[in-house]
Amino acid sequence: MPAPVSISQHLTSLSHEAGFSAAGIAAVPAPGSIEHEREVLRCEEWIASGASGEMEYLQRRNEDGNLLRSSLRHVFPWARSVVVCVTNYNTGAPRSIDPARDEQAWIAKYAWTSRREPNGSTVPSDYHRVLLRRLRLVEAGMQAFRGPFESRCFVDTGPVVERLFARHAGVGWTAKNTCTINEKLGSWLFLAVIVTSLELGEPERASLTEDRCGSCRRCIEACPTNALATPYQMDASLCIAYLTIEKRGDIPVDLRSRMGRQVFGCDICQDVCPWNRKAPISTDDQLAPRRELINPALDWLGAMGEEDFNRTFNGSPVRRTKFSGLRRNIAIAMGNSGLRQFLPRLEQWSEGQDTVIAEAARWGVAQIQGGIVAAHGDFPQPLTKKQ
Repeated sequence: MPAPVSISQHLTSLSHEAGFSAAGIAAVPAPGSIEHEREVLRCEEWIASGASGEMEYLQRRNEDGNLLRSSLRHVFPWARSVVVCVTNYNTGAPRSIDPARDEQAWIAKYAWTSRREPNGSTVPSDYHRVLLRRLRLVEAGMQAFRGPFESRCFVDTGPVVERLFARHAGVGWTAKNTCTINEKLGSWLFLAVIVTSLELGEPERASLTEDRCGSCRRCIEACPTNALATPYQMDASLCIAYLTIEKRGDIPVDLRSRMGRQVFGCDICQDVCPWNRKAPISTDDQLAPRRELINPALDWLGAMGEEDFNRTFNGSPVRRTKFSGLRRNIAIAMGNSGLRQFLPRLEQWSEGQDTVIAEAARWGVAQIQGGIVAAHGDFPQPLTKKQ
């Protein structure tokens, strides 16, 4: 008689059938446990340091004053375990650190996603929606296998520190750049979770995945803004991904020249990671790369009006930065390019009604002209001109 199938074994089968690359289950630390208190303290210290920048959703507290994201029990008292499913989104396309033309921008790889239609065409796809549909299938399969239980599905939208549970679920370790790395898949991973009320016995719990970063510091040394000054801890307020996506208003002047050509997100710390050298290429037709977003021309992006932006990025993660945010980022990337061909457009934007875009455009003009931008925002006459 065959041995009974465990819930972990069943989860593996369900996740693969749904389209995920790997999956695991982690227990939620109980209040008062060493692990729970350590995570609460770590979260409190990180928020107190100002590393969360202007992301107020990370700073929310419950009626008792507890940070919601410091423990799942603060939000869902019934939470006992978390199912973590991962999807590989690695592509065979050039990396952000590979040679590129000065007039090209960079959009983070995770935002390239599209799905192939039956007629062969492609349309933008949002990985949140793609993975949420797959999570629902896994959730239903687990309910059928284990019986009814309380659950919630999240893809980057809930009060869950996904990488923490990914580590406890044996899916991967938390790297020095704070990304999750799987020994076989690398770090180009989307994490999706199901918070459950399932009480798991010790045999069902995966041990912590061994940290295999070793003495490597490539991600730390490659970060242009020094957001990884402390290994395993990200100062989000300095991260280019935060600056180009989450940050509203003016970007600090001292960080702009370090942003290079990044206009949405940043892949540098993952592009330099040795564990991604042999990471498998994804064949997921729901998350296929949009070729026009790989090293896109700054001219093409800059020529977009708001309607063009909405049409081009409808259903895409790029919508998160909003039209004004993307144009601000484009102005900075144009300035960093040093190319005089962008001066007419930047000068036009500098006279626009959007003060944030106008200020970024004036900075870009000064950069191209070789001027020195004072920290207080004055723009002196150019000292030299780049031909």
